[in-house]
Amino acid sequence: MILRRVVESDADDLFHLHNDPEVMRYLNGGRPTPREEIAERTLPALIGGGFYTALDKRQAGRFLGWFHLRPAEGGTDEEPELGYRLHQAAWGRGYATEGSRALIAKAFGELGARRVSARTMTVNLGSRRVMEKSGLRFARTFPLDSLAHVEGWEQGGVEYELLRPEWQAARDAGHSG
Repeated sequence: MILRRVVESDADDLFHLHNDPEVMRYLNGGRPTPREEIAERTLPALIGGGFYTALDKRQAGRFLGWFHLRPAEGGTDEEPELGYRLHQAAWGRGYATEGSRALIAKAFGELGARRVSARTMTVNLGSRRVMEKSGLRFARTFPLDSLAHVEGWEQGGVEYELLRPEWQAARDAGHSG
């Protein structure tokens, strides 16, 4: 997999990704995203803020989705949040774990982070498993009242984290992450 910064020419791929009901199930309940919103709000936000397009290097650079590593809302550069959104065709193939591990290594190895976190809905077991396989551990649950229209919202959200000393110890022991 190749990770590169999001660019304007990703607009069509983003439109298709953000309009797959299963991809968006735990994000907005699977509602479609108008092309205008992708062009006017989503794409500019992704271009300007720590987002990376994921491409399959084995299949001529086929668009897989995106990852982000950026400060959480109200957070600092020392504590970036990891996130990802991948096409269904990429699910279960290790791409989410591969991209997550690469960005975790970037956060600690290049950016000087002291903590990396990731969040999802409690019911999103696939994303939770990716977080665990990437080396993050469960940190807390939190309410998701703003997602009351999404199935499973009442179970809240979960946050996973990895602290620099834990990452360093795993790296020193020879584990990837």
